[in-house]
This record gives sequence, C-alpha cells and structure tokens, in this order.
Amino acid sequence: MSRVSALLWLMFPNYLFAQISGNQTFSMLSYQPNARIAALGGYGIAAFEKDINLAIQNPALLRAHQSKQIGFSHAFYFADVQAGSVVSGYAPDSNQTFGVSMQYVSYGNFEKTSANGEVLGNFTVGEYALGMLYSKRLSSRLHIGTQLKVAYSSLEEYNSMGLALDVGLTYHDPEDLWTYSLVLSNLGKQLKSYAGTNAEDMPLNLQAGISKKLKNAPFRFSATAHHLEKPGKLLYQNLNKPSLQKDLSTGEIIPENINLGNKVMSHLVIGSELLLGKSLYLAFGYNYLRRWEMGLRDLAGSAGFSWGFGIRVSRLHFAYGRATTLTSNATDHLSLILNLQSASKK
Repeated sequence: MSRVSALLWLMFPNYLFAQISGNQTFSMLSYQPNARIAALGGYGIAAFEKDINLAIQNPALLRAHQSKQIGFSHAFYFADVQAGSVVSGYAPDSNQTFGVSMQYVSYGNFEKTSANGEVLGNFTVGEYALGMLYSKRLSSRLHIGTQLKVAYSSLEEYNSMGLALDVGLTYHDPEDLWTYSLVLSNLGKQLKSYAGTNAEDMPLNLQAGISKKLKNAPFRFSATAHHLEKPGKLLYQNLNKPSLQKDLSTGEIIPENINLGNKVMSHLVIGSELLLGKSLYLAFGYNYLRRWEMGLRDLAGSAGFSWGFGIRVSRLHFAYGRATTLTSNATDHLSLILNLQSASKK
C-alpha cells in the first residue's frame, strides 16, 4: 500500500470503505493504538482491568487503583503511518480519579511539488488530541467517567481544530464477574474547518458492551455493539468493491446480498481472553464489519481477526496486539504501563 493510499485510508476510512456516518473529520479520535483493545477486535469498553490505557476508550474504566500509572501505546500502520497515545491518572481519594491523555497520528513526510512536478520542499502531516479525564464512583459497582478532548490537525498549510466529549458508564459485579458498559464517544463539533471547506461532523459513536469472566475457569468473553446511533446503516451496496463478481451473460456487477443478519452483525465485535494468573493473558477478537469491508470475496484470509498477549513483570506491564485489517496486511500495536505508585511504596 502506498503512503498516499494509507493516508486516505486512515484519514477518510468512512469514504473509502464503510458508510459509518457520512462526512466526518478527526477520524483519528476513533483509532485505538492500545494493544489489548486491538487484540479484542478494536473495542474493549467492558474490559474491567487495571490497564489505564483502557480509559481512553471508556473514561469510566479510570479507577482510583490506577493512580500514578502512566500508559503508553503505539501502533504501526501502513507505509510508515504511525499512531499512539499517552495517559496518566491521579486519585485524590477512592471516589474520584483525574487523568490526562494525548493521542497522535503521524502520516509521515511528504514531498511538495508544483503543478509541473518541480520539487518545492517537504512537509509533514499529523493530528493530535489532548484530553482531560474524570471518573467518579457512584456506588461500589457503578462508575461514571468523562473525557474532554481538544483535537488539532495539520495538513501542510491547512489546519483544523475540534472539541469532543466522551461519556462512559460502567457497572461491574465482583461476585458474578459481569461487567456492563455504555459509552458515547466524540460528541462535539469542528471549531475551525480547513480553509475553503465547510464544517464537518465529529466521529460520533454510541457503544454498548458486556463481558463475563468465568468463576471456575480462566476465561473472559466480551461483546461490544458499536455505532448504535446508526442502526442497520453500516453496510451498503458498493458497486466499486474489487471483490464483486460480474454476470457472465450481461457483464453487469452482481451486488452484495445484505440481509438483516449482516446488518446486525456489522455492529458487533466479539472478544475472548485467557487469563493466566495476574501476570499473563492471551486475547483474541473478531470484527465482523472489518472482515466484510476489507476481505476479498473468495479470499478473505484472516481479515477481521486479531490476537495479542500481555505480560506483567513487577511494576511494568507490556502488551502486544496484532489486527488483520486487510486480507494481506496487519497492524502491530504495543502498549506499556508503568506503575509509579508501586515504585514509591517500595
């Protein structure tokens, strides 16, 4: 994949592959460089863990026991395009926790040329978002969290700024080991549009997630329904899809057969984890929409599938995730968590 194709795929994924929600800007707010989330298929809003990186996707997962943790995540996409995030938390008491986050995407260096091909220099393309997080314990099982993000995009001499809000609600039952989460992401607007363009919508996403850890076995299963604000509208007839077949008698494209089951499944991401004590986990995920949009008709390969693992050594946590986005391409995700509180106690 060329760098230009990767740039278009990352910045305007809804235009090229999926009709998630019309014209959008700041799609980078939807990227999840977190290794554990990538391994679970791209969504982990009900993953009840001591992983502060999870709070970027669901601020209600920011807890007091994550105080003085610093989380780093980095993803390697196509053609040298990279994305990442940094998050840290502080809890003044057991009922509330504050945090700060930063997300970034680097699309690399580009050569600037004139209309006749004369090289005029180089320029970089990047997008950034700074977030302030807050979570509060409403009861022993119920938490609410918010994240306010200021996003900035720089495309050579063009730039844009936006404001987005995430709101999350999580209920965790420590006895039956059920977790339920509801998250509304990227509610906001573009404050400053690119020169010569109209204001666009932010990548709104309403999600509902559930997870269950087995009491007598080291397994946890999860399911997340995403883009519930667009029920049944994620799939559409794309007559330009490369994998479509032609009618041999008429030469016309045979459109995809999209039924109710396809529309329902396009909203679902399913994950499973093997939890080997408190120091090691293995994770697997399946994203139906990703496989439908990215897989070829007769050679889908492992598109839509993902896997990963995590290891904890003392106060350092390391995680790796690999998600197959296209039939022949996959993205690698790395995450680290440093627990400064444990160090200070020692």
